[in-house]
Amino acid sequence: MHPSVHARSQPDKPAFVMAGSGETVTYKELDDRSNQAAQLFRTMGLQVGDVVAILLDNHPRYLEIAWAAQRAGLYYTCISTKLTAPEVEYIVRDCGAKALITGPALDGVAQALAPLLSGVALLRVDGAAGPYADFDAARAAMPATPIADETSGSDMLYSSGTTGRPKGVKPALNGAPIDAPHALQMMAQHLFKLDGDSVYLSPAPLYHAAPLRWCMSVHKLGGTVVVIEKFDPETALALIEEHRATCGQFVPTHFVRMLKLPQETRDRYDVSTMRSAIHAAAPCPVPVKEQMIAWWGPVIYEYYAGTEGNGFCWIDSKSWLERRGSVGQAALGELRICDEDGDPLPARSEGVVYFANGPAVTYHNAPEKTAESYNKHGWTTLGDVGWADEDGYLYLTDRKSFMIISGGVNIYPQEIENLLITHPRVADAAVVGAPDEEMGEKVVAVIQPLDWDDAGEALAAELLAFTRDNLSHVKAPRQVDFVRELPRHPTGKLYKRLVRDTYWGKGEGRIV
Repeated sequence: MHPSVHARSQPDKPAFVMAGSGETVTYKELDDRSNQAAQLFRTMGLQVGDVVAILLDNHPRYLEIAWAAQRAGLYYTCISTKLTAPEVEYIVRDCGAKALITGPALDGVAQALAPLLSGVALLRVDGAAGPYADFDAARAAMPATPIADETSGSDMLYSSGTTGRPKGVKPALNGAPIDAPHALQMMAQHLFKLDGDSVYLSPAPLYHAAPLRWCMSVHKLGGTVVVIEKFDPETALALIEEHRATCGQFVPTHFVRMLKLPQETRDRYDVSTMRSAIHAAAPCPVPVKEQMIAWWGPVIYEYYAGTEGNGFCWIDSKSWLERRGSVGQAALGELRICDEDGDPLPARSEGVVYFANGPAVTYHNAPEKTAESYNKHGWTTLGDVGWADEDGYLYLTDRKSFMIISGGVNIYPQEIENLLITHPRVADAAVVGAPDEEMGEKVVAVIQPLDWDDAGEALAAELLAFTRDNLSHVKAPRQVDFVRELPRHPTGKLYKRLVRDTYWGKGEGRIV
């Protein structure tokens, strides 16, 4: 299916609603505007296989531009709004974008970026500014009819760069019709209960793979998307009630922030319309998920996958309650847990997580990174560590690159972080290894307190005692530091490299 199909069958149905402003765009409007933008791309000389870069906040034009690129056979590279001008320049140049579309919220970065992007067409929604031409006016001048050579384009997204420079994932275009079925759309239907009646709450930035792909999958099915401009826990609950949302895609930090609202606030909102609350992107502490299932019911679904699309595991609430902590069985690719030599390990043995017989992994302009993702059997990995039970249910331990080696003992921070986040006075937590003369590395907990006034020796002592009461002493932190805010990506991923580098003399003194 495709929005153009729904534009004919239900033209006045809302395709998406902007939560803050209330702006509503119908399927007919989405179809007309994406046709006009596709026509504009052709007049600019963009042909099948070319790239358009999008640097926007959660703006009403975002999904319209993405659908225009999709029906014009273009790659659309959606760029994080948190990056600096040089970081954006790297992605624009690396992906080979011929056009960049930005908006008022990014004017500071955009103006600094303009001199760096000679040869790239510069456009801006909501009017022209400096070297950026008026996208809306240019699009409005185009006919609202389909271009003659419609064919499916694709996103070309970049990893969030939590462990280094971002890597682009550029899938091959196959010349399929614009309404050809897509794997995620089919999984959305069959695994997560999304359909044409879905009202999908999207609380995360659209530049990230999951929100972008899930929103577009809902549009393929003919449902309505409610886009939150910036996540707030109570606002999200209010929007579920107001729009009678049936589904949404979240990250564990969203759950944590909602659970830490006062009970009377949580009880104020009706969330009974939710049929599927999907979460991914970062590990979810077991107690957090238990509380969400107790609150929302058995409608919590989890999946494990990456922008690379090389494999996909999923689990529903019933199966999770029987196997707490699992991220599910493979629905795409075949799960393999391997040792350091790349050979498969028996059940319940910890190793690197690979997928066999799944889609290939290719990082754009990075053959060495591509090679690193494969083992000798041709299986691919995202760099995560975990184990699987006898029935093939995956349990993630952590990322291999985050492992702490203290006194010769391997310690994975995720387990410690999952415990710390359950403490009532902790808003967020990161655990890293810091230099230690005796042990090589020591475990350090970097804490974002719920109330900054609590930061100090008393809370540090309380947290150290809390971890020692609940974990092996070798895993318990030897040091607790406090920060006002941890560097967490809006999609939930923690920029742990930035935290760790500060302790190893590589940082800029901005984290601790």
